[in-house]
Amino acid sequence: MILIEQTNLYNTFIDFKMNNKSSIRFAHQTDLPTIVDIYNQAIRSGNATGDTETYEVANRIKWFEKYDKDSYPIYVAELENKVLAYCTLSPYRPGRKAMSGVAEVSYYLDYEFHGKGIGTALLRHAIADCPRIGKKSLLAILLDINVASIGLLEKCGFEKWGHFPNIINLNGKICGQVVYGRHT
Repeated sequence: MILIEQTNLYNTFIDFKMNNKSSIRFAHQTDLPTIVDIYNQAIRSGNATGDTETYEVANRIKWFEKYDKDSYPIYVAELENKVLAYCTLSPYRPGRKAMSGVAEVSYYLDYEFHGKGIGTALLRHAIADCPRIGKKSLLAILLDINVASIGLLEKCGFEKWGHFPNIINLNGKICGQVVYGRHT
């Protein structure tokens, strides 16, 4: 059970499993090393992203700078000033004005903190922020073998909108890609 208290889009939540106060906020560039570390964990897991090689912080600075809290934010969940997870809202089909009300959502959690309600709180926070930034629909595009992420999306009201079977070769492991979506 998660209790959410809204304060100017800076939410605090208390997860009964952790029994600690945590917060969700917009990412700062100083969070980038931890964000990169968390993403590299997902790469090494072999089932959470299509990337197969890890990143260095220097390679992700331009990526980070493309995000903006007023249109396409990066949110982080932290506990005692330590970033545990992050979530991005990215342009879907950038440059196509008719699609500006759609964002692609992605989220990654430090593997030590899976199953503690952080992903749920972070995704719900992003959904709740969509009216402020003018996003009417969210898409999540992920590997069909990422069962945990699919469960989280369904828990947060996403539905399966598409499936591309057997199109991904993840270091010799063949899998598909699914698209989950929801209107905000």
